[in-house]
Amino acid sequence: LVNSVNNDRIEGQKTAAYEVVEVLGDAPDFHILPVGNAGNYTAYFRGYSEELARGATTKLPRMFGFQASGSAPIVLGHVVKNPETLASAIRIGNPASWQFAIEAREVTNGYFGSITDEGILAAQRILSAEVGIFVEPASAISVAGLLERADAGEIPKGATVVLTVTGHGLKDPQWALKRPDGSEVSPTSVPVNVESIAEVLNLVKGA
Repeated sequence: LVNSVNNDRIEGQKTAAYEVVEVLGDAPDFHILPVGNAGNYTAYFRGYSEELARGATTKLPRMFGFQASGSAPIVLGHVVKNPETLASAIRIGNPASWQFAIEAREVTNGYFGSITDEGILAAQRILSAEVGIFVEPASAISVAGLLERADAGEIPKGATVVLTVTGHGLKDPQWALKRPDGSEVSPTSVPVNVESIAEVLNLVKGA
């Protein structure tokens, strides 16, 4: 199986760091990721390390990883027997790449933090409304983590920050119809014609 226990997966995923370096011309100052099994965190670190070793980058990014508050074994420092979070992709109580992730954090002066489910859903809506990217809740935790670290004064002005969002919103579509407080959201119904849709989206002057 190509899962987080299989080193071939890590070897494949690490090439995403090569792509980041190719696009930016260097490693970013910060890279923020969701953490479930910690495979992505481990893989990006491996990729950035190889890029640094061959002279393609001048530095390693500080790597920040975020877990859901009800499923945060790395943050807590112990296995969570019954992890609970609406972010199903990171609902993992005993990460397969735990030790590798700890080593990556130490080398990069990184950080692991936790975010509530309410914070995750709020970040999911920010991505949809402000950027037009619909991600699953587990992916949105990267955005929530960025906001948390920025509020803590850990992201200086002008820093280059990369966020990994790993899954489409249709993986967990039910949460798109709920507000952060759990109440239901009613979709907007419009007639099936271009004019009505454009008006609802405020694309018509004077609308």
